[in-house]
Amino acid sequence: MPYIFFNTFAAGWLLKIKTIKIMKTETIFEKLWEQYLAENKGPGQIHNLFLDKGERVVNDHVAFRTFDDPRVNIDVLAKPFVEAGYVPAGEYQFEVKKLRARHYELPGNPEAPRVFISELMLDEFSEELQNTIREQLDAVSTDVLESPDLIFQGSIFSSISHATYLRLREESEYAAWVYAFGYRANHFTVSINYLKQFNGIEEINSFLKANGIQLNSSGGEIKGTPKQLLEQSSTLSDQVEVKFSDGTHIIPGCYYEFARRYRDAKGTLFSAFIAESADKIFESTDYR
Repeated sequence: MPYIFFNTFAAGWLLKIKTIKIMKTETIFEKLWEQYLAENKGPGQIHNLFLDKGERVVNDHVAFRTFDDPRVNIDVLAKPFVEAGYVPAGEYQFEVKKLRARHYELPGNPEAPRVFISELMLDEFSEELQNTIREQLDAVSTDVLESPDLIFQGSIFSSISHATYLRLREESEYAAWVYAFGYRANHFTVSINYLKQFNGIEEINSFLKANGIQLNSSGGEIKGTPKQLLEQSSTLSDQVEVKFSDGTHIIPGCYYEFARRYRDAKGTLFSAFIAESADKIFESTDYR
């Protein structure tokens, strides 16, 4: 009898812990989503287009960008998700853009968004770029860098200049984006698998373009194939106004992505990412 009681008690606590973790992840994503919509109007308008058609919009993944500096690298940004139960699920390399990435998943919850975090490998760039980023990080207080709210902080640098932004762009659009926008969701992603009124990514893209949405055409509007078990498309980023120390300028902000996943021969839904496709998705924020 005591054994049964203990098991019942333990099961109750495990259920409570699981519930707390679910609530915690929901809170994290709600806060990220609110910040994302407040600063980028396009994704909210697109989200409402789907809602107006009676769709339930499920988020496939959310992405973050950072540098490989140990103060702000992938492991640092992943902390709040790992504490909420997320586990590493895939590693990726982007040789041309000099990036690496890892994605995380929440076991036991198929509708929980995947988390994709990439980092720029600073040592592979010029001394000027390295010094610019490291000097900026040196000026950030330890309290900010070690805060569990770092992923919501936006630009953590006390002062950013448009001249520096443009210099960084010459070497890396990615570095310039992180310099200007910092720590926030770079994009959310509509899971096409959960949509009921669209037969494939082609229909999604046509629907978006019919509503005046510009798509990222780098590598083609559709990245990936059913054979690769993942198809993706994305909008071009919103053009947002940023106040720099040397004036206010309009630059590329965040974007919205769309992903359709397929099952393999064993019936297992593909849950990872295709580096070749992700490489082109990154270009949604390229300056234009």
